Amino acid sequence: MPAHRSRMAFEPIPPDLDINAVVASTPNFQFGMRITCDTIDQLPLEHFEKLVLYQVVLSGRPLIIEGFQKYLDKNLFSERWLRETHSSKTEVVRDITKKKNTTFSMGHYLQSLPLLARRMTTNDYARKDRQRLYMKDIDCPQEWHDFLKNIIPPSLFYLNEAPKNFQGPASGMTTPSDFPRTADRTLIAPAGDLMSSLPANQRAENLMCYIGHEGTYTPAHQEMCASLGHNLMVEASHEGQEHGQQTASGSSIWLMTDNKDRHVVAEYWMSVLGHDIDIEDFFAPLHAWQIAPFTTWVVEQKPGDLILVPPLAAHQVWNRGTRTMKVAWNRTTVDTLELALREALPHARMVCRDEQYKNKAIVYFTLERYSKLLQGVKKMDHPVVEEMWKDFGRLFTMYKDILLSESFSKKSPEKSVEYHEYQSNVTCSFCRCNIFNRFLTCNGCADSKHFEEELGPYDVCMDCYAMGRSCGCVSKLQWVEQFPIKQLTDRYDSWRRLIVTAAEGKKDIKEMKEIKQNFPTLVVARGQAGKRSIAEICQEQLARRPWNDPQNPTAAIKPPRRLPRKGTNGDGDGNDDGESDDDDGDDDKPRKKRKIRHSVTKNPDGMHRCHVCLHLELDWKLATCSNCDQHYCYGSLYRAFEIRPNEAMEKHHWLCPKCRKVCSCGACQRDPNNKPYAPNFTVLGHDTSTVADPRSIEALVDFRKSNLWWLKKFGGDDVHERIAKRQKEADEAELARHNKLEAEGFKFETSPFDQPGHENGYDALGLPVDPSLIDGTFLTVT
Repeated sequence: MPAHRSRMAFEPIPPDLDINAVVASTPNFQFGMRITCDTIDQLPLEHFEKLVLYQVVLSGRPLIIEGFQKYLDKNLFSERWLRETHSSKTEVVRDITKKKNTTFSMGHYLQSLPLLARRMTTNDYARKDRQRLYMKDIDCPQEWHDFLKNIIPPSLFYLNEAPKNFQGPASGMTTPSDFPRTADRTLIAPAGDLMSSLPANQRAENLMCYIGHEGTYTPAHQEMCASLGHNLMVEASHEGQEHGQQTASGSSIWLMTDNKDRHVVAEYWMSVLGHDIDIEDFFAPLHAWQIAPFTTWVVEQKPGDLILVPPLAAHQVWNRGTRTMKVAWNRTTVDTLELALREALPHARMVCRDEQYKNKAIVYFTLERYSKLLQGVKKMDHPVVEEMWKDFGRLFTMYKDILLSESFSKKSPEKSVEYHEYQSNVTCSFCRCNIFNRFLTCNGCADSKHFEEELGPYDVCMDCYAMGRSCGCVSKLQWVEQFPIKQLTDRYDSWRRLIVTAAEGKKDIKEMKEIKQNFPTLVVARGQAGKRSIAEICQEQLARRPWNDPQNPTAAIKPPRRLPRKGTNGDGDGNDDGESDDDDGDDDKPRKKRKIRHSVTKNPDGMHRCHVCLHLELDWKLATCSNCDQHYCYGSLYRAFEIRPNEAMEKHHWLCPKCRKVCSCGACQRDPNNKPYAPNFTVLGHDTSTVADPRSIEALVDFRKSNLWWLKKFGGDDVHERIAKRQKEADEAELARHNKLEAEGFKFETSPFDQPGHENGYDALGLPVDPSLIDGTFLTVT
């Protein structure tokens, strides 16, 4: 029987929980760092922004800014105002217990909150049928948006594109006149939210409101696309009576992790709790956090508290009392874009999570905007200009990687590419990620008789197609691009010239050489890549994979029944664990072992046996070693060796696990020089059929299957050892990041916030001292 991981059940937080006592008695619990509006009002805005950069972005820890309630209009940000102005407006409310959405008018929902909250008593709050209705992800009223825009420091607010006058904390210390300008008086300064670079009709609307009652919650998750999260509690119920009904004081309990612990958290969630944090459907019990092998930052959010959430830091929220009302938004920065392209988007693609932020498009349009601002600005005698040049260089590097990934083979460039003008609305039919430029489309299955409705063209991103995801046609898909490729390459050349020209005359010969190496021409960059681009992989796979007529489906994508290889006993290489991706058996039922009859027939043309699972497979479903001609099915590579299909396909000369002496098959285990590969991560498997287009198939790897069998056999299924390894890697990565920052011009010096004479964790200005700053250091830009 295949190995299965048990799943921890949901356990609600009791209404009478003393969170202060819990933190005091739990070694890995710490209260998040707080700073008051009064404190930052005494300092220049750039000092506050420096703290946010260090604490939230670079250190990856949450920051709480308290005291905004004195800036808020209590008449505007109130339950009464919502009743008077939006009472009849209908909103979608999430029934958390039944896991479905329902519709309420604003007035009816607000009127129901006292009753819903009173039902959460200390005696029966844990009942499984207890109603939990959460009004979440609703549009923020325009009046609230306009007011908040005037009091939140501009660099922190939604869709900020430049410094602006405002009336919130630190507003008296800095004005836009302090920033340099272009000849036409346009401010030269980095945008606080790079989403603002997109055309207005292409931006994601993410300024949202959340209204909840005792017992409503948000499951553990990370902010979408590795963005920076901001959550301000604007109002909450108080102890007493409202509209003749008894009410309880409202607040929210947040449990958050460090950004650096994200891989440890993901492994703990899967291997110990039995859930995948990328799915965002599990609220972890309090005791699961208490025994976790990482630090948990705890916040009790009350009215006026603005919480800044680090990118990729897992967090969950529990609402308490009769009512909590919050406004939340996300920001995209250069740092979050790098994390999104490197980590967040590949994870989102695996679980088919919408990419609403159009990250690649943001890179392109921000470069367009910044290049116009920096045109002719060669002097770097202003800190803001220098910061913009650094951001421009990082964005340019991301753009280079995007262009390289979309480059066709030099030997076989595509001659037939359909043009579809970019409108930002093309998404992958399988993973639902936004597609920036090139993709594959199929019109042949749009009106297939096997589906009740016409579904339109099937568009698939290159990453999904490389992994074997597509419509049932499998092949004969058409190339489409949304930008003329010459336009994109011309932009690359002009932006590169801008960088190189700006540096000329200000650097010595050695530095200029390094700049040209860091920002190579596109031809040189392609030569340096040393691997096939994702576009080249798709070109090759389109030629290899057979076409399956959607009107008359055949067995073109499914091989015949697999037979064991001669000389095997059928169970020495993991055959009985349900590893085969085309095995139709029920994995939950034990299999009766059968006597194996050895086959003496040759492999049919176009088919070979997988070296690991021994099953006969079509050649296009196998990776072939460049050294020994052994064949590996992509299912075995993914689960046993953590090699995704595209990782094998991108190499010009791929060496198989046998040649690298890490093979897990029975024969290779007898080689004393061979050390079977032990998977590093738990993979629980994802059934994407409920979210992907109904025409979708997985032709190479069945991603619903887990790697638990391989973990148990070759990794010892030692959860603690695996998590400890992730923790060690996190610490090493943090040290490497620290050293890299110093090498790139950052240095650690005395913090402007760390004044002598602090008592009980507070400095002389009343600013809480970050535990990481106890040594009196602070990261600053030189």
